Amino acid sequence: MVRVTGPDFVALQVRDLEVSGRFYEEKLGLERASEGPPGAVVFRSEPIPLAVREPNVDLDAVERLGWGVALWLRCDDAQELYGSLREFGVEIAQEPFDGPFGGTFSLIDPDGYVVTVHDGG
Repeated sequence: MVRVTGPDFVALQVRDLEVSGRFYEEKLGLERASEGPPGAVVFRSEPIPLAVREPNVDLDAVERLGWGVALWLRCDDAQELYGSLREFGVEIAQEPFDGPFGGTFSLIDPDGYVVTVHDGG
């Protein structure tokens, strides 16, 4: 029987590719990959690559993007990142707390996606 072994790529559809690309690069510190498909910015995230891409659906047709999807990113110091994001004026969805994966908080990206960041536990 053929089996699926797990996720190997995650992409968020965004309204403004450059705004979102800069947000994930400059605010969250992700490194852009040198290669990627047209209409996308791919990051060198591990163990699974993350990308933002031009939409292939009408993003304005829904009330809120990402309902039902939880995107968690590992960070070497979630508390320090939280502090810098507050200084940048990034909207915080959930203040820092100690969770099962260490220090954890959630932010809102430029398109309204809720992204949870944690230390790695």
